Amino acid sequence: MKVAVVGATGLVGTRMLKVLEERNFPVSELIPVASAKSKGKKIAFKGKEYEVVTPEEAVEMKPVLAIFSAGSDASAKYAPMFAEAGCRVVDNSACWRMDPSKKLVIPEINADVVEENDMIIANPNCSTIQMLVAIADLHKEYKIKRIVVSTYQCITGTGQKAVDQLVEERSRWQGVEHNIIGGEYPCAYPYQIDLNLLPHIDKFLENGYTKEEMKMVNETHKIMRDENIKVSPTAIRIPVLGGHAESINLEFERSFEEKDAVKILSATPGVVVLDNIKPDGENQNPAIGCKDPNALPYPMPLYSEGRDEVFVGRIRRDPSIENGLNLWCVADNLRKGAATNAVQIAEVLLQKGFIN
Repeated sequence: MKVAVVGATGLVGTRMLKVLEERNFPVSELIPVASAKSKGKKIAFKGKEYEVVTPEEAVEMKPVLAIFSAGSDASAKYAPMFAEAGCRVVDNSACWRMDPSKKLVIPEINADVVEENDMIIANPNCSTIQMLVAIADLHKEYKIKRIVVSTYQCITGTGQKAVDQLVEERSRWQGVEHNIIGGEYPCAYPYQIDLNLLPHIDKFLENGYTKEEMKMVNETHKIMRDENIKVSPTAIRIPVLGGHAESINLEFERSFEEKDAVKILSATPGVVVLDNIKPDGENQNPAIGCKDPNALPYPMPLYSEGRDEVFVGRIRRDPSIENGLNLWCVADNLRKGAATNAVQIAEVLLQKGFIN
């Protein structure tokens, strides 16, 4: 099976290659794709070296599957070219997510929507993925009326330039102005990010929300197939290298018992509960990777890095409203929030016999 990874040299693209290898996806020939300036670079995959090619060259090589993570402009230009050549496309950009003719898929939730005539399938936004993986089964049981979510998103969601900015600032933070940076070095953000946080991800819209925040609203409605769920998001960028965190407040239509909600979360595919509440009333096991048996069990970005699960903790009833529940949710944004979910969509295509 010829598989193209478009954007193979980027942060998400390198994770896609890693996840394809880890999950033993049946790649007989890899086609690493990047811009012309990266043409000819060598990419290692499953013990072999492959040479980076341009998108135009990749189309001529006739892959059966192309996984894109090269940005919306590249997806808009090249995804239809691959699709017209008979290649299935899984796209990680925002380009096709809200296109009514394209499916937006989290395999644990709505793999059933994928059909044989789907040539371009959209991968949701990282923050939407981890939130919905955590709460989809709660919605089935109690019906969510309203979601209030604040995200705490690490800098790898912006890309390598943001990582470079943080590293530079951290190495010399005492000499950096705590205000607008005056172009001393390449910056991904309009303000310092180290020792700071920015309540600003993506562009601001006329309604006062950012594009990142409205993605969570619109994508939730499309994936959950329920336009009646009210979503109130605030997206925040934090100086952390790996892992997004979310504070999620849910209001249900139906009454619930806290222990039953924990049972549902514990049984939800792709979710790991790290909390001091267990369905049987005993204390939860110590946090992953921590040798202290008395450690406080709650999810943190450190525990999620390199993992595909969505970690949920701080599960507690909201006493301020009827049928309210609070959760704290953490996931690796480059894996389940991007690369792993895209590869899982490819696995759905494989399982349904749409690629071979």
